[in-house]
Amino acid sequence: MGRNDALRATRLRRGWRTIEAAADALTEHGQRLLDDGQFTVSARTWRRWEGERPGWPGEETAFVLHDALGRWPEDLGFTIPPGWIRPEYREEEQVHRRAFTSVTAAALVVGPMTPQHVDPALVDYFQQQLEGHYRADMFLGPHDLIGTVSAQYQLIDKLVRSAKGETRRGLLRAGAAYAALVGWLYQDAGDLDGAAFWRGVTQEIAVRSRDPHLIGYSLVNQAQVRTDLGDGHAVVELCEAVLDDADRLVPKVRIMAMQQQAHGASLTGERRAVDQLLDQADRLLPSVDDDLPWGNACRRTPGYLEVQRATCYGRLGLGAEAGSLWTQVLTGVPETARRDRGVYMARQATAAAAARDPDQAVEIARTVATIAVETRSARMRRELATLERAMRPWHDAPVGRDLTEILAPVAEGS
Repeated sequence: MGRNDALRATRLRRGWRTIEAAADALTEHGQRLLDDGQFTVSARTWRRWEGERPGWPGEETAFVLHDALGRWPEDLGFTIPPGWIRPEYREEEQVHRRAFTSVTAAALVVGPMTPQHVDPALVDYFQQQLEGHYRADMFLGPHDLIGTVSAQYQLIDKLVRSAKGETRRGLLRAGAAYAALVGWLYQDAGDLDGAAFWRGVTQEIAVRSRDPHLIGYSLVNQAQVRTDLGDGHAVVELCEAVLDDADRLVPKVRIMAMQQQAHGASLTGERRAVDQLLDQADRLLPSVDDDLPWGNACRRTPGYLEVQRATCYGRLGLGAEAGSLWTQVLTGVPETARRDRGVYMARQATAAAAARDPDQAVEIARTVATIAVETRSARMRRELATLERAMRPWHDAPVGRDLTEILAPVAEGS
């Protein structure tokens, strides 16, 4: 096992030339951040962190390191303890833990409300708006849309309380789709607490709507959060629950469950299951013919299933296979789809590093860094952190120093 070069490089990039200077600077930063004059990091502790056995910092120290260096401990070369789940949070654009009430506000409006007439045409109105939101998400990323979409969900929830009969059921179905989109926006912004909350709202509204397709969709949404948490077994279990009722579901929902289950299989190291599930989903694609306004990524995203396969191969460490697929996929992704293109290219760069081609990885990363700064996508930043880990064998080489310089603006904007 080598020394912890990741922490050393980050320290030097921060301008802390010596271990003593780093310990003093982190101590001062922590005392201000925590408002705790007793917070201290000694030079001896920092020297151990940069050694062969860096251990794991305490929770408060982890937050101080993140605030000072823009990286969580697992991205700084520390040894990840069993059960660690990264506490994602943002300063300005992300929803901070202290502001969790703002995440829940649109979904937890206290009733009852004054009854009002609800025209059935409103169901079509909200459904038509969805497609525009999906397109805007591709262009803008999550931060500019969260407020708009959650406010529309709040209006739907208000109308549901007065609506009756088929109008009520139609609004419930629309509400589930809007809640799912809000959940996705929080997930893309890196706030898994907010994402998990809104995925739960989606499931509640889907169950109230009695729509089996939406109920299945809501469980796939839950599985997506579990994928980001790295919990492969939970992903598989949730998707299997959806597919237990496969005969009742439109092909689109079955495809979503199969591809998400493939992600779960990739997290548990089962390549054969990944290929079987994605091949099954591919055979179903020509059968997708519903007019449901939600969950249309399989129709809207170029090379949808190959994107999933390439992502799964990357997790499995199959660098050459993943790289070949990403080259194929990216030829069909329009330049206007900036956020998705950036995420895919970051994964392509990691695949190049895994295939022992660091020069190609760094060349791809140049473009991704620009997109990451523009879109402020936490998903893209996570992919770039994965790339940094994959590039550790070249950390002290010129190509490694180039990568550090390229990604510095991304760290500054995180």
